[in-house]
Amino acid sequence: MPVEIARRGAGKKYTNRQYKKIACAILELLGKDKAELSLVLVGNAEIQTLNAKYRQRNYPTDVLSFAAEKNLPMETYLLGDVIISIEKAAEQANERGHTLNKEMVTLLIHGVVHLMGYDHERSSKDARVMGRLEKKIHRQLCERGLIEV
Repeated sequence: MPVEIARRGAGKKYTNRQYKKIACAILELLGKDKAELSLVLVGNAEIQTLNAKYRQRNYPTDVLSFAAEKNLPMETYLLGDVIISIEKAAEQANERGHTLNKEMVTLLIHGVVHLMGYDHERSSKDARVMGRLEKKIHRQLCERGLIEV
């Protein structure tokens, strides 16, 4: 279950090993342990450019998810890309009174769940379903000792 991590700009300061291990565990918990995932850690400027280009929202966001094409002729299943702004994550962690690590894991879970087809922006019901799944994954990662509460 390959997870590739790229770090650009503000994302260059952070280690790959921990997030790769957590991403692999998330994929396993979702029954996608054969899938490939790309995680890209960037700064606010880069994520704002992507958010403007692909979502027509010209501001930095915390996480973007881009699902892979479903009909790619590959032996391995490519799930997609999760892009996280380290700067935005740090801002949110400070606002919420928790660590950057906790915020990064929360955003990673959120991004992967989006790749699975869940979307909290469709309806309040979809938001509740997605939120419950995210909490379940978070709890299971805690039980495995991969993250702290």
